[in-house]
Amino acid sequence: MTKTLIDSGVIIALFDRSDKFHQKSLEFLKTFKGKLITSWAVLTEVSHMLDFNLQVQIDFLKWVELGGVNVYEIPQNEITNIRVMMEKYLDIPMDLADATLMYIANKEGIKNIVSIDSDFDVYRTLKKQSLHNLLR
Repeated sequence: MTKTLIDSGVIIALFDRSDKFHQKSLEFLKTFKGKLITSWAVLTEVSHMLDFNLQVQIDFLKWVELGGVNVYEIPQNEITNIRVMMEKYLDIPMDLADATLMYIANKEGIKNIVSIDSDFDVYRTLKKQSLHNLLR
């Protein structure tokens, strides 16, 4: 089963019907075959952005509970690697959620991502490769 990273923008759009990427995100996830992986930083960002409606936040958490995404555990002793990546991309800038996804890509050798952000066109893995964005 193909492992694919998922960024917060796609998840936010999935749960926010007024988001301009809602339909595109919904259509993608209906047809996606594989395993979606994300981080706690992404889940936190999504929850914060869905704060306009508590029920929507609860629906999002139910989706996570039901396996809509798999949450990758990052040990505390790996925070240095995430900070170093954020420092490398200060000019973009790379936020914590994006850095955790790039960390997971490096650790697990994942080459695909689902994102509405162009930042992932710039970020590179330790092998100097960009991630392939399946939403495009």
